[in-house]
Amino acid sequence: MQTQNPIFEQMAKAMTEAAGAADGVRREAETVMKSQLQRLLADSDLVQREEFEAVQEMAAKARAENEELRARLEALEAKLAG
Repeated sequence: MQTQNPIFEQMAKAMTEAAGAADGVRREAETVMKSQLQRLLADSDLVQREEFEAVQEMAAKARAENEELRARLEALEAKLAG
């Protein structure tokens, strides 16, 4: 006497294969989406965070230097006027 039905075995095998194929499609779609996103970001005129922070730091130093020079200039002008 047979304990398993061959139809159920074939259905189970087909479902397993379908799940494997669906997982493969999912992985392929993820790979394509990731590469498309990387290409989009590369083609965009975006600045990397490290570059932005470096320029931000340079701007802060320039502002501080500008304030210092402004104070010196005001002191010199006051000395000349005084």
